[in-house]
Amino acid sequence: MGRNQILGAKGEDLVAVLLEGRGYQIIERNWRIKDGEIDLVAISNENILVFVEVKTRTSSAFGHPLEAITREKAHRLQKLALAWLVLHHKWGNEYRIDCAAVTIPTGSDYEIDYREAVL
Repeated sequence: MGRNQILGAKGEDLVAVLLEGRGYQIIERNWRIKDGEIDLVAISNENILVFVEVKTRTSSAFGHPLEAITREKAHRLQKLALAWLVLHHKWGNEYRIDCAAVTIPTGSDYEIDYREAVL
């Protein structure tokens, strides 16, 4: 596993803990099909399916982590969420797509910028 993969997994772990602390249940991690991957799938305490895209960086030197979500990436996330709903027989369930920006500077604490229903 490369350095970026380790950093990404750490960011996903931190967001999963944040969500569980809010009463969410994580039901899937790194769900993958040929068209891409959804980092986290959860059920909120309001029983809403939540698809979470996590972007993790060590700094914002190259911009805010959420700036990495281009229009094409957003479109792909929407298609992936719909594919998950169909393949899991959850079509018609209420859902939303959230994004989390995790910044983990070297040698210090982390920061999570969590945004609900961005797509």
